[in-house]
Amino acid sequence: MKTLKKIRHIVDLILTNVCCIIFAAMVVIGTYQIVTRYFFNRPSTVSEELLTYSFTWMALLISAYVFGKRDHMRMSFLIDKVEGKPRMILEVVIEILCVAFAFIVLLMGGVAIRSLTMTQKTASLGVHMGTIYTVVPVTGALIIFYGILNIIDLVTGQTEGSQREAKE
Repeated sequence: MKTLKKIRHIVDLILTNVCCIIFAAMVVIGTYQIVTRYFFNRPSTVSEELLTYSFTWMALLISAYVFGKRDHMRMSFLIDKVEGKPRMILEVVIEILCVAFAFIVLLMGGVAIRSLTMTQKTASLGVHMGTIYTVVPVTGALIIFYGILNIIDLVTGQTEGSQREAKE
């Protein structure tokens, strides 16, 4: 279990650092965009495209991170009414459904859309769209990874919620 926690911590660290770097780059690029547009009357299409794609990358990657922390938005009206083992089973089923969605839609669909768009290039950057769409299967793989770890945590009673309940 310690090995899994270390691996999760390393992946969390990498994801947060990547997202921080993307966010910092977005601030710099956005500032450049404002300066070129308002002070020089020459808007930069490259910076506009970079902002769009970097925002998409950051949003998808951070959503995988939040999923791993189990801090994502969810409708808990049903799960709050159940206690004990049935609650754990319901939470595991929900995690399994999320992993299935991530596998089918994000991973498999992401790989398909990536390969379909490798011949298309972005207007300003000239980068293959498949390269831009790489984030979709990466996000799917991360959500699957976190989902499996979450299931292990739920089954072994290592979730923060169960630790809080044990203390009370």
